[in-house]
Amino acid sequence: MHKNALFFVPLQEKSQKKVKTTLNKRKKAMNKKVMMGAALATVFAMTSCKSSESAYKKAYEKAKAQQTEQPAATQVTPVQTTQNVSVTPVDNTDYSNVAVRTENVTVVTGNPLKSYSVVIGAYSIKANADRTCDFIAGKGYQPQIVMNQERGLYRVVAFTSDSKAEAARTRDVVKNLRSDFAEAWLLYQK
Repeated sequence: MHKNALFFVPLQEKSQKKVKTTLNKRKKAMNKKVMMGAALATVFAMTSCKSSESAYKKAYEKAKAQQTEQPAATQVTPVQTTQNVSVTPVDNTDYSNVAVRTENVTVVTGNPLKSYSVVIGAYSIKANADRTCDFIAGKGYQPQIVMNQERGLYRVVAFTSDSKAEAARTRDVVKNLRSDFAEAWLLYQK
């Protein structure tokens, strides 16, 4: 073996360490440069996104100046006379097969019943029937309270008519006024 052979191995290790150290230094320097570049790009982006509030302010002031320069022109609109025409929609719905119930009832309050009546509630206590009657009257209807003696119930009638179709249409409207009216039905009175 050569007398310098013993020193060759440690020299090789030392040079490898130097190379690693140099590479690490370069890597750190590169990371610093990348971070600085990112920081500069962020700063540039933040400063270039200034609010254009002054541009809006200038446009507003210009419009306001134009408005004050031009006197307001008075426009005269001719009056047109029109006649009120009432249009009644045509309902082609066939209500002949709408179910009706027949009960023996006597009128407690309100006008006499016609052939077809829309019943919206049944109560064993008259005060409850009165409250429902007040509610439906507040909606523009002329309710009646009738008594079914056989069942001991006060029935609240929201609408009564000689036309089955008219009563059925009204029943469909009344069902949507309150959730407990969803079961409204037609009473037929001979």
